[in-house]
Amino acid sequence: MLSSDSPLKTSAPSWRERLHHYYLLVRLHRPIGIFLLMWPALWALWLAGEGPPPWGVVVVFVLGVVLMRSAGCAINDFADRDFDGHVRRTCERPLASGAVSPREAVAVFVTLSLASFALVLLMNWQTVALSVVALGLTVVYPFMKRFTHVPQLFLGAAFGWAIPMAFMAVRVEIPFEAWVLFVATLVWALIYDTQYAMVDREDDLKIGVKSTAILFGRFDRLVIGALQILMLGLLVWVGDMAGRGWIYDAGLLVAAGLALYQQWLTRACEPKACFDAFLNNNYFGLAIFIALVLDYGLLG
Repeated sequence: MLSSDSPLKTSAPSWRERLHHYYLLVRLHRPIGIFLLMWPALWALWLAGEGPPPWGVVVVFVLGVVLMRSAGCAINDFADRDFDGHVRRTCERPLASGAVSPREAVAVFVTLSLASFALVLLMNWQTVALSVVALGLTVVYPFMKRFTHVPQLFLGAAFGWAIPMAFMAVRVEIPFEAWVLFVATLVWALIYDTQYAMVDREDDLKIGVKSTAILFGRFDRLVIGALQILMLGLLVWVGDMAGRGWIYDAGLLVAAGLALYQQWLTRACEPKACFDAFLNNNYFGLAIFIALVLDYGLLG
């Protein structure tokens, strides 16, 4: 019989519990990251196809987005395992709480990356080659917040790399308009990830994590506003090069209204409102995609 001061033995988690921890690790319960990665990919596919692209390509890219965003969450939490426990918003993540080990997180990342790569093998070899760059960006981004105040540039490159891949998969070329769209997506990541970083700014200052929210300081909303104008200008340019019509322009006006709403939400820089502004970017991306679909469908 165990004495009263003997340590109690705890049973290992069941496979269902472990799968639930992995589900939380890759944040499938919070799909906002999937949408922010998916919208630029879908913009690019419709622009590359000058309307609906081959549906097999769409399926590959949508599944690839889900897999790579999930893989990105796993490697991000591995990179942040020494920080997340000190941040209120992230202290209960599976890796920070000990529910998932660092080795398991890496294994999840590798498994999902291989599954995504298997999907890309269905595309032409040029798209497969570009996917190697995407994997590199996914691995590098989480570690950049230790070295630079603009890790969002690396996030934007990782999220935007689906654009040249989409054009290569559909057209077997990457025209100039694709690179302009890529830059617009890079700017968009600076916008929404700065709003996201504004939520954790006080905690990040204490633990020494760098971000654009810290870099911009009291000028954060002003800089975000300038970036929103820049992004919308780039999207107007893309639409002009692609010969888009008034429906696309109307979609950009809706997106501009959403950008103004985000500015209003963050007027007091309250963490919850900043997070709501970050989430609102899903509708920003959706508005542009709907505009492209309708513009190509009705105007050709």
